[in-house]
Amino acid sequence: MKTTRYLPALAVATTLVAAVAFPQHPAPQAQSDRAPAGAASHGAPALAGPAVIHPEEMHFRNLRQITFGGQNAEGYWSPDGKSIIYQRMNEAEGVMCDQAYVADLATGASRRVSNGKGRVTCGYFTDGGRRVLYASTYLADEACPPPADHSKGYSWPMLKGYDIVSHELDGSGFRRLTDTPGYDAEATLSPDGKTIVFTSLRDGDLEIYTMAPDGSQVKRLTHEPGYDGGPFFSPDGKRIVYRRDVHPDAASLARYQELLGQNLYRPGALEIWVMDRDGGNKRQVTKLGAASFAPYFHPDGKRIIFSSNHPNPRGRAFDLYLIGDDGNGLERVTSEPSFDGFPMFSPDGKKLVFASNRGGKTPGETNLFVVDWVE
Repeated sequence: MKTTRYLPALAVATTLVAAVAFPQHPAPQAQSDRAPAGAASHGAPALAGPAVIHPEEMHFRNLRQITFGGQNAEGYWSPDGKSIIYQRMNEAEGVMCDQAYVADLATGASRRVSNGKGRVTCGYFTDGGRRVLYASTYLADEACPPPADHSKGYSWPMLKGYDIVSHELDGSGFRRLTDTPGYDAEATLSPDGKTIVFTSLRDGDLEIYTMAPDGSQVKRLTHEPGYDGGPFFSPDGKRIVYRRDVHPDAASLARYQELLGQNLYRPGALEIWVMDRDGGNKRQVTKLGAASFAPYFHPDGKRIIFSSNHPNPRGRAFDLYLIGDDGNGLERVTSEPSFDGFPMFSPDGKKLVFASNRGGKTPGETNLFVVDWVE
């Protein structure tokens, strides 16, 4: 959602967006706790392609494409602003299931940091950038999970094997942070590095929890029926922004719970919410009736950037928006006619990384881009 989310998507969204939308915030693998030496890597080609900044995108300057080809999403900065961790799948390269990669912004080169087994989602830096954490399915099954069955309607697979793991950049020092039979994913870290916030199905509903970096001191923050996920801390670490669905009636809630019993989630309208870091003072920010997801605080701590298919909730186009944390001042940031999502400001607040279909050479191609942010 942070989803795992690969990219949080709606039944109305494209297949790619759907994959990168929410659970592809998922998946660990089991076996060796070290990424193999010579793990797959790829470098940027000489030409970036036709991706451009549109005239209406007044906050953007100096667009730079970070990945090329396949499905790339959930790009998140290292604490020093020199690297970005993300998830990647590209059948042309033999990467059949999402894996975690780290891009070096100075050279443009990427290298795989997960071990290539199972499916990975929701990567994030921890321990000052010396370690990474992500959700993976490999501890439950080393094979790539089969695709979801959409014969009865589009839904996200809530893979049971997703657990959150952590290790150093070279794969050493492996730690398993969660060990439940359900879904644990969408993990991000507080600014002081002392608290991980994540989404879990451990209590029978998709709720938000916190834990210490070693997996201890687990605390549940949300208790309302329905999906709560994709959490990120505010710059001062005092609040959490997240996405939530609200079911309008008992029938809608019953359908949601029935699908969860089958390890599925069918996305509908998602709204952006904020709460205190201890789960108190929950407050709805957006009321758009659309698929709004991937929220992240602006560096000023007073605004939130997110992705949404507003104003056409049944449409396939997702753009980035800014809104005040009081729900006022909605502003459209991007005008790409396909998909823009997963925005995150750099540690110094001067740049933004996001995922986009812009410039894709094949249908559904999603890449990561970095731009200078202009107020």
